[in-house]
Amino acid sequence: MSEHGERVRQELEKASSLVGTARRLLATGTMVDLAALEGKVRTICCGVVDLGREDGQSLRPDMEALITDLDRLAAAIRDRYDPQAGAPASDPPSDPGREI
Repeated sequence: MSEHGERVRQELEKASSLVGTARRLLATGTMVDLAALEGKVRTICCGVVDLGREDGQSLRPDMEALITDLDRLAAAIRDRYDPQAGAPASDPPSDPGREI
Protein backbone atom coordinates (compact mmCIF):
# COMPACT_ATOMS: atom_id res chain seq x y z
CA MET A 1 0.00 0.00 0.00
CA SER A 2 1.25 3.48 -0.79
CA GLU A 3 2.13 5.97 1.91
CA HIS A 4 -1.00 7.98 1.06
CA GLY A 5 -3.14 4.85 1.25
CA GLU A 6 -1.68 4.06 4.66
CA ARG A 7 -2.56 7.57 5.90
CA VAL A 8 -6.13 7.13 4.70
CA ARG A 9 -6.29 3.72 6.43
CA GLN A 10 -5.13 5.32 9.68
CA GLU A 11 -7.80 8.01 9.36
CA LEU A 12 -10.41 5.29 8.77
CA GLU A 13 -9.31 3.57 11.99
CA LYS A 14 -9.49 6.84 13.94
CA ALA A 15 -12.95 7.61 12.57
CA SER A 16 -14.16 4.11 13.40
CA SER A 17 -12.89 4.54 16.95
CA LEU A 18 -14.67 7.89 17.27
CA VAL A 19 -17.93 6.34 16.05
CA GLY A 20 -17.65 3.53 18.60
CA THR A 21 -16.96 6.01 21.39
CA ALA A 22 -19.89 8.18 20.31
CA ARG A 23 -22.25 5.19 20.33
CA ARG A 24 -21.09 4.15 23.81
CA LEU A 25 -21.51 7.68 25.16
CA LEU A 26 -24.92 8.00 23.55
CA ALA A 27 -26.01 4.72 25.15
CA THR A 28 -25.19 6.16 28.59
CA GLY A 29 -27.18 9.31 27.89
CA THR A 30 -24.11 11.49 27.50
CA MET A 31 -24.28 14.33 25.01
CA VAL A 32 -21.95 13.66 22.07
CA ASP A 33 -19.96 16.26 20.14
CA LEU A 34 -19.52 15.00 16.58
CA ALA A 35 -17.27 17.83 15.33
CA ALA A 36 -14.10 15.72 15.48
CA LEU A 37 -15.84 12.88 13.64
CA GLU A 38 -17.04 15.26 10.94
CA GLY A 39 -13.47 16.45 10.43
CA LYS A 40 -12.16 12.88 10.18
CA VAL A 41 -14.80 11.92 7.62
CA ARG A 42 -14.03 15.03 5.57
CA THR A 43 -10.31 14.16 5.64
CA ILE A 44 -11.06 10.58 4.56
CA CYS A 45 -13.30 11.71 1.69
CA CYS A 46 -10.64 14.11 0.42
CA GLY A 47 -7.97 11.41 0.76
CA VAL A 48 -9.97 8.73 -1.03
CA VAL A 49 -10.27 10.90 -4.12
CA ASP A 50 -6.51 10.69 -4.65
CA LEU A 51 -6.12 6.95 -4.02
CA GLY A 52 -4.91 4.65 -6.75
CA ARG A 53 -7.15 1.77 -7.77
CA GLU A 54 -5.20 -0.84 -5.81
CA ASP A 55 -5.19 1.19 -2.59
CA GLY A 56 -8.87 2.02 -3.04
CA GLN A 57 -9.76 -1.64 -3.48
CA SER A 58 -7.77 -2.68 -0.42
CA LEU A 59 -9.45 0.01 1.72
CA ARG A 60 -12.96 -0.71 0.46
CA PRO A 61 -13.91 -3.10 3.31
CA ASP A 62 -12.76 -0.53 5.88
CA MET A 63 -14.73 2.22 4.14
CA GLU A 64 -17.85 0.05 3.96
CA ALA A 65 -17.50 -0.82 7.66
CA LEU A 66 -17.22 2.87 8.55
CA ILE A 67 -20.33 3.68 6.51
CA THR A 68 -22.23 0.91 8.32
CA ASP A 69 -21.01 2.23 11.69
CA LEU A 70 -22.06 5.77 10.74
CA ASP A 71 -25.51 4.50 9.75
CA ARG A 72 -25.82 2.75 13.13
CA LEU A 73 -24.74 5.91 14.93
CA ALA A 74 -27.31 7.94 12.99
CA ALA A 75 -30.01 5.43 13.96
CA ALA A 76 -28.95 5.56 17.62
CA ILE A 77 -29.10 9.36 17.56
CA ARG A 78 -32.57 9.29 15.98
CA ASP A 79 -33.77 6.73 18.53
CA ARG A 80 -32.36 8.79 21.40
CA TYR A 81 -33.58 12.22 20.36
CA ASP A 82 -36.59 11.47 18.14
CA PRO A 83 -37.97 8.03 19.07
CA GLN A 84 -41.10 8.63 16.97
CA ALA A 85 -39.04 9.01 13.79
CA GLY A 86 -38.58 5.25 13.55
CA ALA A 87 -42.15 4.39 14.54
CA PRO A 88 -44.54 3.26 11.81
CA ALA A 89 -47.05 5.86 10.70
CA SER A 90 -50.41 5.56 12.42
CA ASP A 91 -53.70 5.41 10.58
CA PRO A 92 -55.04 8.83 9.65
CA PRO A 93 -57.80 10.10 11.94
CA SER A 94 -61.22 9.05 10.80
CA ASP A 95 -63.63 11.64 9.45
CA PRO A 96 -67.00 10.99 11.10
CA GLY A 97 -68.82 12.90 8.34
CA ARG A 98 -67.29 10.84 5.56
CA GLU A 99 -69.18 7.84 4.24
CA ILE A 100 -67.34 4.70 3.31
